[in-house]
Amino acid sequence: MHLQELKSYAEKFREYTELRVQENRALRLTLINGNVVGNVRTSQSGVAARVFKQGKWGFACHPDVNNSTIGQVIDRATANADFLGSKENLPTVTLPGRPGEIIRDHVYANPRLTQKELIEFLREVDDHIIGKYPDLKSRNVTLSTLEMEKTLLTTDGSAAFTLVPRALVSTVMSLEKDGKPVELYEVYGGFGFFEDNFRQPDELYAKLEEQYRHLKNKSTGIYPEAGEHDCILGPDLAGILSHEAIGHTVEADIVLGGSIAADHLNQLVATPALTMIDFAHTALGRTCPVPVYMDDEGIIAEDAVLIKEGILKTFMNNRETAAHYGVRPTGNARAYAFSDEPLIRMRNTAILPGDDKLADMIASIDKGYYLMKASNGEADSTSEFMFGVVQGYEIEKGRLERAILDTTISGVAFDMLKTISMISDDMVWGCSGMCGKKQVIPVGMGGPAVKCRIRIGGK
Repeated sequence: MHLQELKSYAEKFREYTELRVQENRALRLTLINGNVVGNVRTSQSGVAARVFKQGKWGFACHPDVNNSTIGQVIDRATANADFLGSKENLPTVTLPGRPGEIIRDHVYANPRLTQKELIEFLREVDDHIIGKYPDLKSRNVTLSTLEMEKTLLTTDGSAAFTLVPRALVSTVMSLEKDGKPVELYEVYGGFGFFEDNFRQPDELYAKLEEQYRHLKNKSTGIYPEAGEHDCILGPDLAGILSHEAIGHTVEADIVLGGSIAADHLNQLVATPALTMIDFAHTALGRTCPVPVYMDDEGIIAEDAVLIKEGILKTFMNNRETAAHYGVRPTGNARAYAFSDEPLIRMRNTAILPGDDKLADMIASIDKGYYLMKASNGEADSTSEFMFGVVQGYEIEKGRLERAILDTTISGVAFDMLKTISMISDDMVWGCSGMCGKKQVIPVGMGGPAVKCRIRIGGK
């Protein structure tokens, strides 16, 4: 919906109101061993309104977007807020704001490919894999795209139209060792349309060669020695750690629910060399994987410096929790679908690069591990975590040696952060991050490599 058209509904706002029209367009194509097993294109759209009155939110939504339904949704959300607000005698809360107008329409820089042409692209990639690596037991090539288009209007004057696309190609290669499969995955792409990220299949061939090389090493790999070791977490693992074990503990709704971070504000929680930021849209001069210019409460987005030189400085807030803590909101309220209410969410969370070279970090370890890629993981509000590790190498006398088989790492993040002794000088973002806090939503995570003490599992 055109922003100017949505503005015409402002006259129906009786209380503080957020009106959002949204469409999510997604495509997923999958080839397994050369056979097309998935070919799905979806579109989900609708209108939602949220109204705040007497400390309570009223929400309503509808999948049809027209003059009648938009008015109905506003009226129903207002009636819901009236009803809920009348049930409790809560003090009046003034929600802080930072209104503005944002228009970010990602332009098609290259001609769009048809669905048939996209399948042909995947087939070329798959043909190359099986032609170059005939010893593979199985292979999987998947293309997925997501375009999130939102038009937003709020009572206090915020207005936005944003279109944020993401396109990915993922490959899974599998070999057999002692009758058991050994596999490794990789994901390519990121922010932008498919045609922005992928021009010709052969642009992926060097990356596929690297993936296969690591898989071959893994197929003759060993299980790590269980226990606490000096380890280097590559950017992929450092990013997941930042998001899962640290980021969630400093989301203000989780803080209010009892997170360990509640008692550590303005205290040392990490090595003084570490600074961690939830970036809004730009990091170190480059667009982030999931740029957020205005959140779904109409707040102009800005970076949230979570940890500065080892000190926990702030929490991530929405309007309501910012009012509770007496701080300015930074634009962390996000909704995945039109039928979702905005929640406090991360955007692009990462540790800032340091001054160390990765080669020097490896050379500094007499016995330990270089852990490169995670499979999955979880953490709780105490910052205790456990992550699967599917790619890595042992370090002996400052040199990378044998690859390791699948394992786990675990610990308490607010303790582990204090063991970090070196931080690499590069910055690598993951391209496919998703967060499942009540509603799945794209996020950016990444950072430098970090040297730390961490507990690693064995066989």
